[in-house]
Amino acid sequence: MRYLSIDFYRGMTLAFMIIVNDPGSWDRVFAPLLHADWHGCTPTDLVFPSFLFIIGVSMWFSFEKYGRTANKEAITKILKRTGLLFLVGLVLAWYPFWGKGLGELRILGVLQRLALCYGIAALLALFLSNRALLITAVGILFGYWGIMAWGGDLSLENNFARTVDLTVLGASHLWNGKGIPFDPEGLLSTLPATVNVLFGWWSGQIIHRYQMDKMRVVGELLLWGNIVALSGVIWDLGFPMNKSLWTSSFVLNTSGISMILLAFSVWVIDIKQWTGSLTFFLVFGANSLFAYVLSSFIGKTAGLFDKLGLGNPLSWAYHSVFERIDSGKLGSFLYALAYMLVCWALCWVLYKRKIFIKL
Repeated sequence: MRYLSIDFYRGMTLAFMIIVNDPGSWDRVFAPLLHADWHGCTPTDLVFPSFLFIIGVSMWFSFEKYGRTANKEAITKILKRTGLLFLVGLVLAWYPFWGKGLGELRILGVLQRLALCYGIAALLALFLSNRALLITAVGILFGYWGIMAWGGDLSLENNFARTVDLTVLGASHLWNGKGIPFDPEGLLSTLPATVNVLFGWWSGQIIHRYQMDKMRVVGELLLWGNIVALSGVIWDLGFPMNKSLWTSSFVLNTSGISMILLAFSVWVIDIKQWTGSLTFFLVFGANSLFAYVLSSFIGKTAGLFDKLGLGNPLSWAYHSVFERIDSGKLGSFLYALAYMLVCWALCWVLYKRKIFIKL
């Protein structure tokens, strides 16, 4: 059974992700559309955790055909999907291939983390009872806190997560966006990120348990969402929220907010049934992987024009159209909005033809 409220939430997240990832100029961006520089949590920082969370919700329903048990068919599906998603992430990181040697390829990234978190969380959910799963999640969050406190400080240069990545992967395979080799989608921080998926799994249980009483679903999600989010705010006092390190307080706060946003989606789609006016987000939600890859592919392909000396068509569009409308943050935002709408239009073609690309 396909739950439109899940597609709606996924679509909202995807649309916002494209907007924050593709401004006209990174020097002209409204503050809420930027990630926190280090400690802290902005609206933009909610995007990635929301993707992880909705993976968990979808898992609950997709594993119904396997009896939600760790049988051979389910495990094969998990391992295959994990491998394929990781591979797509690697190919996208390598694209457009020209001038990029494997020795400097970034091994980890957004899709790679989605793959690893899905694989780990799926196996845990199928092998463990609910009680054991909860104990494991708590152990991961507190264990990560202890390891990070023991292994160094929480600075960019000296955090233990970076030490692990440098040791295992090497500096040449890490992201350098902050000026030094450091990967915000690193190996160690993938473990607490897995708990975001588990919160989605438990939220899927809530939807299933009270499927005949949608208002009860909304009430339960709101209740637990607020409790979990507040727990993250309290933990922030001792273990600051930090997306780059994916701290335990960040996990709780973003998971709680995700539960609240899911409650809103259920209310809008399943209770109020405003599906007609909200098809926009359903288009993205039904083909989220394709939309993500498409948005990255367009940008990387346009960058290839620069390497060929032909000029970047996206830069031309921004400077020739949107910068003339407004040379500040508004023009940069309007460009990002237009970029998102182009991606949406291509996804709409698939949606109208009932083509849904899945792994």
